[in-house]
Amino acid sequence: MGVADQIADLRDHGLKAIQHNFITAKLESLVNWSRARSLWPAQFGLACCAIEMMATGAAHYDLARYGMEVFRASPRQADVMIVAGRVSQKMAPVLRQIYDQMMEPKWVISMGVCASSGGMFNNYALVQGVDQVVPVDVYAPGCPPGPETLMHAIFTLHHEILSGELLARRSASSTGGAGIAVQQLDGQTATATIRGGHG
Repeated sequence: MGVADQIADLRDHGLKAIQHNFITAKLESLVNWSRARSLWPAQFGLACCAIEMMATGAAHYDLARYGMEVFRASPRQADVMIVAGRVSQKMAPVLRQIYDQMMEPKWVISMGVCASSGGMFNNYALVQGVDQVVPVDVYAPGCPPGPETLMHAIFTLHHEILSGELLARRSASSTGGAGIAVQQLDGQTATATIRGGHG
């Protein structure tokens, strides 16, 4: 295999094209560390959960400590989508379009019971679980979940990115999202149903 073939293989398959050894293992760890520490969320708030998401980015909780201070207005510059609030049937195609325009690898956090399972809105106008529209990696329970719960979901996502499990799971299955439910840490009553049986 010539150098041109190796470069083409690397371009087409990324790190998977390189034989696994101690140097590439360290390189993969470094890439995963940099991905976890530089997540740029898409600026995408739908309902009351968006207020809690904004509070998480404010001075008291300070997402800037984790490289997430820039909520990107363009999906082409974002790699994590925090679906904060209920998703209407009219908004679902827009949400999917924004997800499709985001750069790879990309992740999704479903914030709140309305995004995760439709919540108290069990009617025709709202999507009964955002996992019907985009693959969800982490579910943050609550109505609305406080900043502590969202931070816990973000830390869970960091851990999964560092371990490399998300990319391995995503390439192995066609559904995509990891579907990890985190514990509610903001002192509210825990929600019994996080997902509506869609994931």
